Amino acid sequence: MEKRLFIFVEGLDDARFFRSIVKPRLKGRYRSVEIVMYACMKHEKATEFVRGIRKMGHDYIIAADIDQAPTVQEKKGIIRGRFDDAEWSRIFVVIMEIESWYLAGLKPEDAARLGIPELAVTDGITKEDFNRLMPRAYRSRIAFLIDLTRYFSFDTGRIKNRSFDFFAGHLFL
Repeated sequence: MEKRLFIFVEGLDDARFFRSIVKPRLKGRYRSVEIVMYACMKHEKATEFVRGIRKMGHDYIIAADIDQAPTVQEKKGIIRGRFDDAEWSRIFVVIMEIESWYLAGLKPEDAARLGIPELAVTDGITKEDFNRLMPRAYRSRIAFLIDLTRYFSFDTGRIKNRSFDFFAGHLFL
């Protein structure tokens, strides 16, 4: 258990998800799991960071929303443009956006408890869709995101979102 894992994420919502949902499932597999936000990181720094991780024999993954990219492969290519030495198999694309993963983990009874409709599939959820689904009782988006992590079911998330299932299958099996 000498290896460390670095998880590169784009922003705060991504960091919150990976810290709350993913990191606890990796305890015991790594000496430490570090969440690194790369959105404001310069190309050279990002590339050097990954080179250093590889040189030390540690692991890393990079997560990114698909955004405007037409395919997962094209998005991975865009990410490789930022992290020159990143291995293709260590880049995971969230479809559509991280908010779709937050919602994927809700069981029907928990969706009802939070006051949102039950979603059978969350693959197409965007930030705008997510914001429309947020109950008016929440004064802050962050409070809603935190509650979603409290109710998150890993198995349900795998059923409702294909990109989360792909990610979980590669990282946890």
